[in-house]
Amino acid sequence: MTGGDARAADARRLIGGIEGHLLVAATREEGRKAAARFATGLDGLAPHQRREVEERYASEYLALTRDSWRRTAERAGRLREEYEERYRALRRRLLAGCLLGWCVALGYLGALLPGRA
Repeated sequence: MTGGDARAADARRLIGGIEGHLLVAATREEGRKAAARFATGLDGLAPHQRREVEERYASEYLALTRDSWRRTAERAGRLREEYEERYRALRRRLLAGCLLGWCVALGYLGALLPGRA
């Protein structure tokens, strides 16, 4: 890997890390908002109980979201493997078809060339 390639890979990792951080931060905020909406409907809770419910709800929201992201990433990996295998098979078939076509064409040309008996 050249210096430019290494810098580009480092930049991609840095950007990926920043995107991940922003995604988690946004999800945490969504979880807090959803927890607040949920706790609002629970009448009769003391303020400390409401905070505890909101914290647990937000924590569970984040855990469920992370599990969903993990399953999505695993599925994407499996789909990528399937795609790559189909692509390799297609390339093999295409190469075999091209080679067969060239062999047929060369055989036909060889039969047509004068002076061959």
